[in-house]
Amino acid sequence: MLGSWINDDDVIRRVLKTTKTIALVGASNNNLRASNHVMSTLQEMGYKVIPINPGLAKQNATLHGEKVYMDLQSVVADYTIDMVDIFRRSQDAGQFVDEAIAIGAKSVWLQLGVVDEEAGKRALDAGLMVVMNTCPLMDAPRLGISGPDARL
Repeated sequence: MLGSWINDDDVIRRVLKTTKTIALVGASNNNLRASNHVMSTLQEMGYKVIPINPGLAKQNATLHGEKVYMDLQSVVADYTIDMVDIFRRSQDAGQFVDEAIAIGAKSVWLQLGVVDEEAGKRALDAGLMVVMNTCPLMDAPRLGISGPDARL
């Protein structure tokens, strides 16, 4: 069920312009997976993208030149995360939204087909910007955004 969540273009614009570092939950080393393509394209746009995948982290893997981390908590020892981009099923997304709140992320982005309105409300209540059921690779060109704003 997709629910009634409505994204706000001003929020999407602010997230895409102010974000510098993204933790991508559900990163895959399979180049046929959307998360793999989205990660590499976001990097090409100028974002620092940190992959999160416990299975790959156990193998000490890298993905598109970046060390793969076990979870969001592991990342904050090395980076400040602006956005958590979630490539997980809707029923699993809430735990990652809660982790994003716990690590002090500025925003959460639930990918196309990923909807958890209650988790979105928790994030909003915690002061995070929230986008869900869409993809930055769709919204950035639609809004004329080519990457993070270097002046911020």
